[in-house]
Amino acid sequence: MAEEKEKKGGMTVAEAGRKGGVKVAQERGRAFYEQIGRKGGETVKAERGHEFYEQIGKKGGESVRASRGPEFYSQIGHKGGQKVRELIEQGKRMAREAAKKEGGLDEMGNLKGGRREEE
Repeated sequence: MAEEKEKKGGMTVAEAGRKGGVKVAQERGRAFYEQIGRKGGETVKAERGHEFYEQIGKKGGESVRASRGPEFYSQIGHKGGQKVRELIEQGKRMAREAAKKEGGLDEMGNLKGGRREEE
């Protein structure tokens, strides 16, 4: 059966498609794919409406739940929460370092010029 799929030039349809895709990517670049993807998405939205995306999202979520189980969502939620916590701490650390360089923090790491000094 694999022999039946081979065409002129000793290449399968899948190989020819992949080769063509690589050539288009080299010639037109990433922006081309972004443009045609956006255009396709807008066409689908116009033809099928917002509800279509709700349906396929629900179907995808049910599929993931069936294959990975409900605990998967707990795991990814926990990972997301940890990442947010890390980013908040990183932002606070950077703000403290910037303020310290500018002389805006005391020896305890508190901002100078706040209400506590005024009282």
